Amino acid sequence: MSARGFFVTGTDTGVGKTYVACALLRAFAARGLSVVGMKPVVTGAAMDEHGAITRWDDVDALTAASTVQAPVSLVRPYAFEPALAPHIAAARAGTSIELARIAAAFCTLSAMAELAVVEGIGGFRVPLNAEEDTADLASLLGLPVILVVGLRLGCLSHALLTAEAVAAQGLRLAGWVANRLDPQMPAFADNVAALEARLPAPLLGVLPYAPGDASAAAAILATSRHLDDLLR
Repeated sequence: MSARGFFVTGTDTGVGKTYVACALLRAFAARGLSVVGMKPVVTGAAMDEHGAITRWDDVDALTAASTVQAPVSLVRPYAFEPALAPHIAAARAGTSIELARIAAAFCTLSAMAELAVVEGIGGFRVPLNAEEDTADLASLLGLPVILVVGLRLGCLSHALLTAEAVAAQGLRLAGWVANRLDPQMPAFADNVAALEARLPAPLLGVLPYAPGDASAAAAILATSRHLDDLLR
């Protein structure tokens, strides 16, 4: 595929992929681009007091950060109620996740904007069906990858292994974002420096511990000296 965009992955689940994907959408929009976000597979719906599905928070956040409003069926081709691994959630729903369906939705969606940001689910090698995982999806879409590193104990190995997995898929690691998850993490700057020296891509920004403050993240990424390089 030759659409213009990026695939956002993370070192683990809960490291801020949606947070960073939304910040990227807003940063690119601030440069005058029409942008659209996509979450091909989402699990874990928000429920009301009667147990009825009300929304998927990640999808709502991406939609709010997009300048192009697209049909929800394209933004999230697969959505499952329980907060489970995607292939397990799909099996319990009596279905299977098909990468071809996601790719078709992406082709339609990406034609609606100048740039698309696709957010993965969990880490880079999360199973999607009996044979394929999110690495296969990223490879099928063929987008440059942006890695969100959740800065906490253990992040160095997770980040370096993910970078190796991205390279093994023949994909380009376009950049990475350091997202501080633990405000008390010791040797924080030393960990960031270790990753800067070892990851084969530029550091796009260091996000402070600021739960829910998407505007701050967008401002940091918007001023990154590497952001314009991503668009070349």
